[in-house]
Amino acid sequence: MKRSTQVFAVSALAAALAACGGSGDGSLSSGQTGTVSMGLTDAPTMDLSSVNVAFNAIRLKPVDGQWQEFSLDEVGIIDLLTLQGGVTEPLITDEEVPAGEYEEIRLIVDTEQSWVTKESGGDARYTLAVPSGEQSGLKLKGSFVVAADTSQSFTIDFDVRKSIVNPPGKALADYMLKPVLRLVNNLEVGELTGEVDYATILQARNEDPEQLDCSPNYEGAVYVYEGEIDEPVDLNVERDGLNPLMVVPVNEQEDGNLYEWTAAFLTEGTYTISYSCQLDDNETDDEIEFEGTQTLDVIAGETTVADPIPLQP
Repeated sequence: MKRSTQVFAVSALAAALAACGGSGDGSLSSGQTGTVSMGLTDAPTMDLSSVNVAFNAIRLKPVDGQWQEFSLDEVGIIDLLTLQGGVTEPLITDEEVPAGEYEEIRLIVDTEQSWVTKESGGDARYTLAVPSGEQSGLKLKGSFVVAADTSQSFTIDFDVRKSIVNPPGKALADYMLKPVLRLVNNLEVGELTGEVDYATILQARNEDPEQLDCSPNYEGAVYVYEGEIDEPVDLNVERDGLNPLMVVPVNEQEDGNLYEWTAAFLTEGTYTISYSCQLDDNETDDEIEFEGTQTLDVIAGETTVADPIPLQP
């Protein structure tokens, strides 16, 4: 049974980002201003235990105006892997900017203060290269409008799983950041959430020798696709342009029998979800097995609850 409830909230950290909506004709209004807030979120699943990025500044480019730049010195270093399940980190809050249409965002990064750690690496730090991070920054192109005399709030979804590359030869660094970003209006998003009975899945697969066993140290992940699809695919398995919008981790609950997941900041529309408990290598195209595939509708400002996985007859 799928149900929606009016309880969606981005997180305690993002409370200051709540805003009233507005509309505009897109052109800069002489002398008129609005305020804008930007937050950062992520939904990763990978073998890294932290991805620490030092943000220096954020720049906003009006279609018909000069760059608007704001210092992020107080934000400092952010571990992107802590921003899951709707948790955000505010970058700027209620900053006054010229009203009108904007076409690009850039995040300026201090590469020398950015690094990653691995689950199997103890406290060791591994270098993280961010090409042009200190000059032109991480680029996010796309149109958004700041209406006059209104306050608007946006979130930058930083998909770490798709963005971290382990380059051959380690010419620049141990890892490289090639950002995959998307921008959402906080008034236009909802979330999906659900549970996975992991013990049942393990038992069912272990009883069938033809099925691949799940890793005992990995809770698995839920893959989220835009629209209604017939057969899910992994990140690097291209089929008719199909690729998951995001891959969200499944987290163990206190009772040890149920595992929960949340996919946040989804724009209103139809989505397909599917679960896999197999470990996935982000740099290979090996196919993995899925189960519990469902199609659900996301409504702005609401939480849609999926059927438990595995699906009950």
